[in-house]
Formats: sequence, structure tokens, C-alpha cells
Amino acid sequence: MLLSIAYFPPISYFALMAKEFTLSPDGVIPSVVYLEACESYQKQSWRNRFRFYAGDGPQDLNFPIIHEGGGHPLPITKVKVDYSTPWLQRTERAIASAYDASAFFDYYKDELFAILDSKPETLFDLDLQLIKFFLRKTGIAVDLRLTDEYVPVRSRTEVMDSALYGPDYRELIHPKRPDPVLHDLGLEKPYFQVFAQKHGFVPNLSIMDLLFNEGPDSISYLKKL
Repeated sequence: MLLSIAYFPPISYFALMAKEFTLSPDGVIPSVVYLEACESYQKQSWRNRFRFYAGDGPQDLNFPIIHEGGGHPLPITKVKVDYSTPWLQRTERAIASAYDASAFFDYYKDELFAILDSKPETLFDLDLQLIKFFLRKTGIAVDLRLTDEYVPVRSRTEVMDSALYGPDYRELIHPKRPDPVLHDLGLEKPYFQVFAQKHGFVPNLSIMDLLFNEGPDSISYLKKL
């Protein structure tokens, strides 16, 4: 399957990654997932924003990029993160405030924040390190590959097969459009959330919401084992 890169991706993103991996007496068969490395950067997407559950309800956070290229679209792998403002500190404080009371935050926070504190130079590297972190912690076995050729998006609302990379989900998971993935996979179900008693259950937040609240049991939510 083919996915765009994403920053603290939503749960549906990892549910797709978990879809094809299997456990058998012969061992683990991983999903094969291609990440789009040949596109141009797109604004207002999950590439540099995420959604989490704060004390006053769900919120979005993003990070700024350095605008280069004279107004021309930049290759996604060349887009640099702008660390000239204190967004990183604000992000870590917001995450800590939202999840300090969750069951597994203390268990994962140091390694997660170490990735952010290392200040990866590019958006692509930052996102990729976070994706690999969440794959390790959720236990999803993935053969993760990068595309070496750009294939135009054929549909933003339907899954279309790509001859090179399989089913194309690049534009299906997007903050500005309905995300049908969890419904289509039969994974629309609640789990414990710290602020659910105040605001109700909020589905399909960043994967860290599931991980901080469910820990090693996250895999049971992401895949019908």
C-alpha cells in the first residue's frame, strides 16, 4: 500500500499498516508499506500537523517549515523544519499536559521526546522517525519502503490501485476530509481516554492517544488478532 508521510499520524494510518501483517506458526509476515518520497510538499495536511485530546477537548498542533524555492513546490524530502520559534517546547508541554494522567505516558515519553529534541533537519526525517517509533511501540510488523518514482493521485475519496505500489491511500487520510478507514476495517470502537468523562470519546486522534492510554494493548485495537 502507498501512504503519505505524516506527523504523529492518526490511528487510521496505523490500522492500515496493521491490516496485512499476520502472525502464524511459521513466524511474522509483515505488511509492505510504501511512503511517498517523491511528491511535493502539501499544506494543511497531516504531514506537519496532528490531533490530540487536551483537557478542553480535541485540538490540532502543527509545526512551521522554512519556505524556500522561490514559491515553487518543494520536494517533500527537502522541506526543512523551522526551529526559530519555540513551537517544540509548546508541543511537548501540550502533550505532557494532555497525557500526564494516562496509564503509559511515563513509559514512552522519554524516548518520544528525545526524537523531537534531536531536531531532525527535514520534515520527512522528523515524520519518519516518529512513524518508526510508533510502529515499534505498537508492535506492528511493517516492511517499510520509500517510493522512488512519483505516481499521480487518481482519487482523493476512493482507494485506487497503483501498479507500482499497490492500494493508494495518500489522500484518503486527510484532516479536511472524512476518513472512512476505521469504519471500513471494522475498527470503530472506543477505548479509555483520560477526558472522555468530560467530553465523550473522540475517535481517530493521533496514534499517541491510543498508545499512551492502551500501551501494549494498542495492537489489539489496531488489528483483529
